Amino acid sequence: MDIRFPRPSVTLGMVAVLLASTAAVVVTGAGAASAASVTFAPVADTYVQSDTASTNYGTSPQIVVDNSPVRRSFLRFTVSGVSGTVTSAKLRLRTISGNDGSDAGGTFRRMSNTTWSETGTTWSNQPTIDGATFGSIGAVGSASWYEVDVTAAVTGNGTYSFGATSTSGDGAYYGTRESGADAPQLVVTTGTTTPPTSGDPVFVGAGDIANSGSGDTATAALLDSIPGTVFTTGDNVYDNGTAAQFTSYYEPTWGRHKARTRPSPGNHDYNTSGATGYYNYFGTAAGPSGRGYYSFDLGNWHIVSLNSNISMSAGSTQEQWLRADLAASGKPCTLAYWHHPLFTSSSDHAPSTSTRPLYQALYDYNADVVVWGHNHVYERFAPMNPAGGADATRGMRSFVAGMGGASHYGFGTIQPNSEARNSSAYGVLKFTLHAGSYDWQFVPVAGQTYNDSGTATCH
Repeated sequence: MDIRFPRPSVTLGMVAVLLASTAAVVVTGAGAASAASVTFAPVADTYVQSDTASTNYGTSPQIVVDNSPVRRSFLRFTVSGVSGTVTSAKLRLRTISGNDGSDAGGTFRRMSNTTWSETGTTWSNQPTIDGATFGSIGAVGSASWYEVDVTAAVTGNGTYSFGATSTSGDGAYYGTRESGADAPQLVVTTGTTTPPTSGDPVFVGAGDIANSGSGDTATAALLDSIPGTVFTTGDNVYDNGTAAQFTSYYEPTWGRHKARTRPSPGNHDYNTSGATGYYNYFGTAAGPSGRGYYSFDLGNWHIVSLNSNISMSAGSTQEQWLRADLAASGKPCTLAYWHHPLFTSSSDHAPSTSTRPLYQALYDYNADVVVWGHNHVYERFAPMNPAGGADATRGMRSFVAGMGGASHYGFGTIQPNSEARNSSAYGVLKFTLHAGSYDWQFVPVAGQTYNDSGTATCH
């Protein structure tokens, strides 16, 4: 991958979803035909407490790790119905809403005892936490997901127990299987996540992603089984793009794909002065700090990430950089993405006409695809010119991909050339980038069925 940052010398496929009582299965087709991620709920969870030695907490809506009093937690999962080699297993826990967090989320170990009783276990008869240590969770906040890699333990179908302890007197509180959507999870990935048989690169992502809800968890689970480069169309974390919010919300979900992510910033990222939380979190992958625009190549495609939170006017530094970058590209196909949409039918945020100079520059250099976020919906437009007129010859096809996890918006007046829309499904937008064409596919999260897909050629 050839990544291009602003140069000082330049002057200004198919998805199948299976739901069961204990597991949600997401199987991806093109690009990962043999890969599957399965999410299991615990079959038992409880904790014990040193100063209430005979009390059982098996029906409690929380499990706790603490050292004053000493409290230890136990979880058991039954993995079934998976086939192939287990390539990843993640134990995921969500802290209780309203709790003030802790400086230590606990140390997690495997247990040889897999028959302990959820409703009979007490401090006096607790099972021994005797297996290998998988890792520790650091400081935790309220209503946030955290995970521990337990791949070394989960080798396939079977029953697995995990125990958690803490040396801190500041307790960490997590949801249990009685907590509904806040219940612990064991996410097991099997098979391989190899590129499509054609060898063509995959470019997949969304915007408006991480908060204290569950939508980002579900979309991150999709990425677990989709290979390729991940993009974001801004508003990576809510509400204010702080370092703490990146740690609490983004890192446990989309953060596990950070190494292959090429982000763009949104207005919520800029709620922190200078978007320092965003730039510090993503580092050089986000381009030069404070600029937020850069480009790179994927196969036969030139990809440009732009920043709609700074000046975009004709003649601005960013607009002039974009024109020079496009002029220097030798690739026949071009895709660009940023946060604020020039075209949208959502009732919440009107079209951002200040982005038109960027669209114009891309149009002048025969770009093919533009992707945005900002409005928490999915929408696809037919190829258009910068004025919004249909243009089948040179127009760019555009997408609003703001369905990454934040609560949905609605639609107002449907704008001309809008061809597909959805305001209820979370998902990711997946592109397969061929030598002279591309496929697009809206991939919905487990339990949702909206789909949109198609194929088009480059100019």
